[in-house]
Amino acid sequence: MNDIAPHNTLTGQTLDRAAVADFARRGAHHFIECDLAEADLSKIDFSGWTFERCNLRHADFSGAKLNRTNWRGCKGPFANFTGADLDEAVIGASDFNNAVFRRANIASARFTATRMTGADFHMAKGMDFRFEEVLLVGARLPGLSFRKEVLQRLDLAQADLAKCDFRGAVFEGCSLREANLDGAQFSGADLRGADLGGLQLEDARVFRGAVISREQAEQLLSGWGLLIR
Repeated sequence: MNDIAPHNTLTGQTLDRAAVADFARRGAHHFIECDLAEADLSKIDFSGWTFERCNLRHADFSGAKLNRTNWRGCKGPFANFTGADLDEAVIGASDFNNAVFRRANIASARFTATRMTGADFHMAKGMDFRFEEVLLVGARLPGLSFRKEVLQRLDLAQADLAKCDFRGAVFEGCSLREANLDGAQFSGADLRGADLGGLQLEDARVFRGAVISREQAEQLLSGWGLLIR
């Protein structure tokens, strides 16, 4: 992330689309504690911007250029990033519960220590994105590829992971409890660091070729009503 000059920093302002678009024409900015709730910010070029502790509730970033942006401590529940370009964006310690990332480009994006319960990544695209210490309970992530990734402290309970590629992935402190795994691939994955509770017997087939612990195997079999002696 490039450093942003002090004169491009704005603090504690409530802004509408016209004001933000005017700032955008002057280059990258650093917004601190600004209120952009419900603002229409669609299709604006925010490349290289930083948003710090901003209120982004219901803000509309659909189709916006957000490559190389940095988001720190922001609150953006229900924000709309449909079709946005988040290439190399860094999102940390923020709240994007129920945010929409449909058809967004998340190539090389980083999501860290962020709440994203119910977030929608349907048809999101890109490689080398990373989630770490992210709450993704009930999130929709169908078809995303996590192949050969080390997944650390991801809560994917009740998430839609249909057709996701987890081949060769390593799970560390993660939860797949009651997740939808229809068509997902786990060949070569190390699931010993994942909570597999609440999965149905028919889900077992997707784990073909994956590594689980003896304790996990016993828990799964017990949950399916089989007696272990």
